[in-house]
Amino acid sequence: MKLRYLEISVGLFVLLGIAALFYLAIQVSNIGEYRDADTYEVIAYFDHIGGLKVRSPVTVSGVRIGRVSAIAYDAERFQARVALAIQSGQDYLPADTQASIFTAGLLGEQYVALEPGGDFEVLADGDEVLLTQSALVLENMIGRVLTDLSSD
Repeated sequence: MKLRYLEISVGLFVLLGIAALFYLAIQVSNIGEYRDADTYEVIAYFDHIGGLKVRSPVTVSGVRIGRVSAIAYDAERFQARVALAIQSGQDYLPADTQASIFTAGLLGEQYVALEPGGDFEVLADGDEVLLTQSALVLENMIGRVLTDLSSD
């Protein structure tokens, strides 16, 4: 009887461990927060997007207001075209808003941070964010430092 109780206890413990790992995976991947809510889309062009992915967060002052909905290469502009799906309730962003790609946390998740400008007109569905700052690439920064050191 004791052996059967021990086997059931170990089985339940293993199942709880697997459920905890599944929950952790859902939290890290942000799948749990992905909802197809009412959104409008704005476009931003970047020279380099680093490790930005579809479904990456879009934030203003650290508050998530949307997600990256699509990433493609624009052969005419020679830049990455990033579509940002912004929640409809966040329709106050001025037309001169700046979009930057930053890295968050230890895992290095990249996200788009929006910094509102001062224009009276607001971004609407299909508009383009004109002011963008690409992701910082560590290899490029190290190359610049080495070049500057070698020229001195």
